[in-house]
Formats: sequence, structure tokens, C-alpha cells
Amino acid sequence: MSITLTSHGAAGTVTGSKHLLEVTRTDGSTTRVLLDCGMFQGEAVYKAKGDPNRRFGFEPKDIDVLVMSHAHIDHSGLVPRLVAEGFTGPIWSTPATRDLCAIMLADSAHIQEYDFAFDLKRARKRGREPEELEPLYTVDDVQPAMALFQTTEYAQPVTIAPGITLTYTDTGHILGSAAVHLAIDDGERVLQVTFTGDVGRYVDRLLPQPAVFRQADVIICESTDGDRDYADIAEAEAELLRHVEEVCVQRGGRLIIPAFSIGKTQELLYTLNTLSNEGRLPRIPVFVDSPLAISATDIVRHYSKLFKPDVQAELAKDPDLFNFPGVEFVRSPDRSKQLNSMKKPFIVIAASGMMEAGRVRHHLRNCLPDPANGVLAVGFCAPGTLGDELLRGAKEVRIFGDPVAVNASVDKMEFYSAHADRGELVRYLGCQDAAKVKRVFLVHGVDHSLLALKERMMGAGFRDIAIPRKGERFVL
Repeated sequence: MSITLTSHGAAGTVTGSKHLLEVTRTDGSTTRVLLDCGMFQGEAVYKAKGDPNRRFGFEPKDIDVLVMSHAHIDHSGLVPRLVAEGFTGPIWSTPATRDLCAIMLADSAHIQEYDFAFDLKRARKRGREPEELEPLYTVDDVQPAMALFQTTEYAQPVTIAPGITLTYTDTGHILGSAAVHLAIDDGERVLQVTFTGDVGRYVDRLLPQPAVFRQADVIICESTDGDRDYADIAEAEAELLRHVEEVCVQRGGRLIIPAFSIGKTQELLYTLNTLSNEGRLPRIPVFVDSPLAISATDIVRHYSKLFKPDVQAELAKDPDLFNFPGVEFVRSPDRSKQLNSMKKPFIVIAASGMMEAGRVRHHLRNCLPDPANGVLAVGFCAPGTLGDELLRGAKEVRIFGDPVAVNASVDKMEFYSAHADRGELVRYLGCQDAAKVKRVFLVHGVDHSLLALKERMMGAGFRDIAIPRKGERFVL
């Protein structure tokens, strides 16, 4: 009998989360449980030989169960392709994750179709055929995938396969995000395996602190911000206000805030709503230019029971924490285009957070050449993404294949990272008796964050800590 772990994504990189557990019993039967099915983004795509999103590293039809930690595309983005290639088992998630995946995956499918059509047109204009003959998946692939979803609430154990029990706990990363706890009975023992998914911050504005979890034998832990320490809430409000005043009031420019549609957009709106209620926000138009973010905000409103208790109490005084005088939610493409011809200062919040897709690219192409404007990154930008290029100080970038001069200011607010910093990750694991944890696997991070977190965890008493490489197999 054996239980093995193979990371097919988010191994030595941040995106593409896919971790395969294989449980082989004495009768020769094997149960395969896939943790997440995320899309590679940024450097993980650009530096690969061929698109890694087109190769899973395993046969989708052989997977028995898919367990989702949360809805972000780097954790869920290849679910439609997995199903299209033969996966027919159940997909487990929290209810909020299912509802968010429904809109996220539909939006992602539109992007796959749009980008493929754009690449096809550009390739043929240059007299050649594109490298790929079809998009990763289409809108028609999303509904069959969504039909496989099954949900369970936090702290409610459920049997997902013979001898395997799943329990979710809240990680406070985004709405519905969860750590995955599996009790795996292989016939000789019960192995307790925890996959953290992405861990949220202990100072999050909307969601509760990450929940404690039962003792684990094996922990698969994210390390995105394993080498960083972040500021507190009061500093974040003051810093956001400072950027607004510098760009929009003093320079009379536009402040472009690329933000993930789920999590970041709602946190920003909540902060701006607070500043508005306190009379501190300058009278400047705020545009939320993302149909996906607008739909996601509606879902977040629906699940207000998942907010922190003090935020739920605020709802008695302010029934809509994401709406305030001066904010406009933009769905129409025509209205989005009109923003680029406006001469007065404004704030626009648009997806995507890494600046790789969505309407934010149009705003960046229009605004980057003007030194009066500013770009404020509020989340993690994977190496190789447009956001990463700008944060590294690029003087020129390519958007839609064309060169664009970068004269606008480019800044980053660390507070709005949805990921726990290194101190918070160690705090999250503090509910464990480190001596009883047999192995720790650090995933979802680049080398410097992985190594920094490993050092901090060893100082906290964890001993057998591995950093998997893509495709590396471990016997548990």
C-alpha cells in the first residue's frame, strides 16, 4: 500500500496549482485525488517550451475526484479543459467557490476565445499559421464542468471516495476559500493530509482570520509571500488616500488600479466606502470597469454571512458596503471606451490584477504615456506578467502587440495582498504540534519566498520540509 504526492503545478512557481494524491491499496485499486486545477500564468508560460496549460502531466480520465481550494484562476482555470479531456468525477468546493467559479470560468473562456482569435488574425497577417489550432477551451466547455460541482460547508466532513474524508476550514483568502483536510485510510493507517490552498491575512478587511485546523501528518503549504512582511490597516487606508490625492488631485491625472475581480476589488471598494463615509475621499469619480468584478461583488453581497462579525454589524448602518457617492459600475464596452476620452481626473478599478487580460489593458495603453497618470498595483504579479514588467521599472511595454511608453508613475501597495506574509503563515501553522508533522511541502512560491519560509518554519520546529519541483513524486 502506498500514498504518493506529485505536484504538476505551483511547484517552484506561483501559478498552475495542481497536486495529485494517489492512494494504492492492497487489493491493487488506486484512488486519484487532484487538489486544484489551476492555470499557469506569466513566466511559467513564457519560459516553457510550448504552453504548459495544454499538458496536464497525467490523464484527466484517470482522476477520480477533484477538490478545489478556491476560485482564483491560478487554482481553477483549467477545470473546463480537464472535463473536456475526459474527467467525469465529482468536483468538490464550498458553495461560494462554486458560484464564483461559474462566473470566473465563463469569463476565462471568453478570454481564451478572444486571445486565440487575436493571435490567429495576427499570425495570418504575417503570413503564417498560429502555433495552436484551438483555444484552451471555449464557453461551451464551462457548463459541463459546472455540472460536476458538489459543495460542502466549512467544518462539515464528507466522504469523497472510499476511505477518504474531506473537511474544509476557512482560510480568509477570498470569499469561499478553504484549506483542504483529507483523512486518508489506505487499509493500514489513516493519514491526515492538509493542503492550505492560499492563506489570507490576519488583518483582512472583510473576511475572518484563517481558522485553526486539526493536527496533520502531512502539510502542503503555499508560500507566495513567504519572504515579506506587510503593514497594518490604518497605514493601508492612509497610503491609498495618498495615492489618490497625489495622482488625481495634485497632478490632475487618472489613477489606474488593476485588481483581481474577486477579493481585491471588493476590499478596495470597502476601503473607499469607509473613506467616503468619513468625508476623507476627494470628490473624484470612481469607475469599476469589469463586468466580472460587478458580478463577483453581487455574489459577495449574497454571502455576507461569511464576513467578519464587525463587518456584518456595519451592514446594519450601511446596507451596501461597496457603493458610495461617485462610484459607477461599468458593464457596457462602449461606456468603458468613453472613459479613455474623459479629460477630468478619475479612479478606475479594472481586471486583471496581473494586467494580463481584461479591460485594464486598454486603460494602461491609453494612460501609461502620460506622466500625470498613475498605476497602483494592489496584488501579487507573477514573474513575466505585464504587471511584473511595470513594477520592475520598464520604460516601454507591449500591449496588444504594440509598444507603449511608460511615463506614468507605477507604485505598489503591499497591504492589499490576499496572501499571508511569512509571519502570518507561521502563525497559521502555529495550531500544529510541529513534532507530529511528518512532512511539509512548500508550494505556490518562487525560490526566494520558498527558501525564506522554509528557514522560518525550521525555526518554528518543523523539520522535514521539501520544496517539490514540477513532476517530482513523493511517497508519504
